[in-house]
Amino acid sequence: MEWKMYQFDDLSARKLYEVLKLRVDVFVVEQNCPYPELDGLDQQSVHLLCSEKGDLLAYARLVPAGVKYEVPSIGRVIVHEDARGRGLAKELLERSIDYISNEWHAEAIKLQGQVYLKEFYQSFGFQPISESYDEDGIPHVDMKWTRV
Repeated sequence: MEWKMYQFDDLSARKLYEVLKLRVDVFVVEQNCPYPELDGLDQQSVHLLCSEKGDLLAYARLVPAGVKYEVPSIGRVIVHEDARGRGLAKELLERSIDYISNEWHAEAIKLQGQVYLKEFYQSFGFQPISESYDEDGIPHVDMKWTRV
């Protein structure tokens, strides 16, 4: 299993296609949620990928402070359907938090989580900072992690 960080310009066309396909397969098709997946944030973000034998298993997008929010954020957190139940989501979040807090020296991280994952994000120290709201037909909650 290989974990790797990419700047947008370092993603090959093939790797970018794999990322976008996974995001669309899960967030648009699997969750039956038509929304603008290409939102203009990818070019300024760091992309964390986990691959095994050439297959993309897990992905997260790390957005620097000042791009989407005043603090860095984690988004597009995803594990391929065939790789679920292997602990990859946990490692994905741990690596994302580690990168943002150590490389960007961030004191806080924000994310928009689907409500059904609220307890999962809380297990990493994220706390709800909003009420539940509808985002493209799916209940979400804003959450924030603060360095202790």
